Amino acid sequence: MHGCPCYFSLLDMELREKVDQLPLQPGVYLFQDATGTILYVGKATSLRHRVKSYFLESRWIDAKTGSLVREIADLNFIVVDNEREALALENNLIKRHKPKFNVLLRDDKTYPYIRYTAQEKYPRVYVTRRLTKDGSIYFGPYFPASLAYRLVHLIHKHFLVPSCTVDLTRHHPRACLQYFIHRCYGPCVEGLVSDERYAQAARDVRLFLEGRRSDLTRSLKERMEAASNEERYEEAAGYRDLLRTLGEMEERQKIAAAEGDDTDVLAWYAEPPQVAVNLFHLRGGRVVDRRDFYWEDLDEFDSAVFLPSLLKQLYLDASYLPRYIHTPMDFEERQLLEDVLTESAGHRVEILNPQRGQKHAFLELVEKNAKHSFVQRFRVLRPSSKAIAEALESALGLPEAPKRIESFDISHIQGSDTVASMVVWEDGRMKKSDYRKFIIRGEAMPEGPEKSEGLLRDDFASMEEAVERRYRRLLEENKPLPNLILIDGGLGQLHAAAQALDKLQIVNQPMASIAKKEEILYVLGREDEPIVLDHHSPVLHLIQQIRDETHRFAVTFHRQRRSSRRLRSSLIDIPGVGERTAQKLLRRFGSVARLRQLTIEQLADELPRGQAQRVFDALREASASQPHAN
Repeated sequence: MHGCPCYFSLLDMELREKVDQLPLQPGVYLFQDATGTILYVGKATSLRHRVKSYFLESRWIDAKTGSLVREIADLNFIVVDNEREALALENNLIKRHKPKFNVLLRDDKTYPYIRYTAQEKYPRVYVTRRLTKDGSIYFGPYFPASLAYRLVHLIHKHFLVPSCTVDLTRHHPRACLQYFIHRCYGPCVEGLVSDERYAQAARDVRLFLEGRRSDLTRSLKERMEAASNEERYEEAAGYRDLLRTLGEMEERQKIAAAEGDDTDVLAWYAEPPQVAVNLFHLRGGRVVDRRDFYWEDLDEFDSAVFLPSLLKQLYLDASYLPRYIHTPMDFEERQLLEDVLTESAGHRVEILNPQRGQKHAFLELVEKNAKHSFVQRFRVLRPSSKAIAEALESALGLPEAPKRIESFDISHIQGSDTVASMVVWEDGRMKKSDYRKFIIRGEAMPEGPEKSEGLLRDDFASMEEAVERRYRRLLEENKPLPNLILIDGGLGQLHAAAQALDKLQIVNQPMASIAKKEEILYVLGREDEPIVLDHHSPVLHLIQQIRDETHRFAVTFHRQRRSSRRLRSSLIDIPGVGERTAQKLLRRFGSVARLRQLTIEQLADELPRGQAQRVFDALREASASQPHAN
């Protein structure tokens, strides 16, 4: 019939009946394609009315809806009690299934937490970006990201609780450097600290991270006075310094709290299919950090759909919520989302669209920044080296923006002529004067059926040897370590390099590896949190550039070694020519091709006449026996 209000004719009878029989209750619906893959997840106050609306002819003007409906082969639904439950369930299902027709949050920056390993006999603290149910207690998130590292550094310095990866379930023969520079109590070595003393320090750290500063201050004062009365003056001075540090921190927090409420400000710039979003975090009235989000495949950009989808993914599972969220526009689900967030936060959360005054001016500033981010990301303007280093700090969770990166790779053919290379990136450029080559001295490869397994073992052993030799020398020469060590390879190579640092008692050294095919980044100490960067990311481009240069340098050195070995072998095969003569000719002329061009007189200038004649004849004979190209 002309003017039919829906496109149910495109659906098979079974699916049409399924849509007609959907309940009128609130819930979540999932559209699937012919293979069962989930295409889209949505929520509804009335499942039947909402799902039927997708097949109305008027909706097909929207290209995205048209594309979605053409792929739908089946649907499922989940009934819930109310719209709030539907909102939470929709968010969880989108994050789990990542349907291609939903707006998916793609974050170039995640914020760190501090992990307190309460389940261990000797609790430790770590910076992490993933929360797992392992018995640990997590504090955060912290932004800027460097705040988490500063707090952990303060814990090392004042509480002497470490962040190491040492096995503390057994005793070790000696302590690492951190103990000797007074950054750790040394629970790994028997007798360095009593269980009671360490437990007290761990309790102090927990009080500190929980924000129970008054309880911690009272306990520290009591211990300071007791130490002073017992004439343990050095210990009392340590408590005094810690109390002073905590007092200064509390004063700064009071000033910040008095200057304004916590606010997040979000805005975007779009030229579909590409979109850039900026999210600014204001704490205590000051901008403390910003986040960037990018999309490159949003062919149909509908801000009324985009904004609530983004806000739900950002805040529904967040452990901390600001009091205010400023956005460029109002949207249909605003009141519902406000109520859900308020209930989760334990305080009122308001989503506002400022129209005038300072708040509106700041929103416009965030919009300008979003446009600038868009231009930098999609119009290939090269960010400054400082900006890339700061992005690398955030992406890998480094203690500081790296000024110097040292990168390692191994090169060999079936285990022969194994070499390692190290290249250096410093202050935004490759520093070739600091490149280093390593001839690996490890044992020969195994032969026979175990050879392929041996190759892998040899790779790891070679990496361990190169890294150990490099940093043993730096320690001996009392030179600083790099801000980041980059390993070309996967987890095996990373752990081999980490073993080298363990031997040298180097702890808390930032180290990461990049797997060649998948371009997955693994950070030492957080291997269970692999990092996959967007292929447009300048951070990924920098790491790839350094990795590729390391590989090029290693392969070039390996070819030189192999060529030199073959040349030396061919000369040593000549009767009367030994290792020393072969080395002399190689240093002087560099290649067999060059030697073949010499006359007998030129050779005689370097060698005794008889020896020169034998070399001359052998080279001519070898040249004559080689097949010539047609």
